[in-house]
Amino acid sequence: MQLARVTGTLVASVKADGLEGVRFLVVQPLDRRREPQGDPVVAADGVHMAGPGELVYVVGAREAAQAMPEPFVPVDHAVVGIVDAVEELR
Repeated sequence: MQLARVTGTLVASVKADGLEGVRFLVVQPLDRRREPQGDPVVAADGVHMAGPGELVYVVGAREAAQAMPEPFVPVDHAVVGIVDAVEELR
């Protein structure tokens, strides 16, 4: 799982079978200090309610497809949780 921030949405005019009704979000992966790490990626919204500015958990590879209502769809990343709070461990 990777912590990320939703930076926008993506509109697809054509989607693969099984992805009808699934929203796509642009997310920026973050490091432990919540600083940007790497390039933004497109993730399917597996929680069906994430929006711009929210802190989320993203999974990749096969786990991303498993987070979708139809488990055998071509997605590389999926949002699987919205973060309510972050506490620093000392």
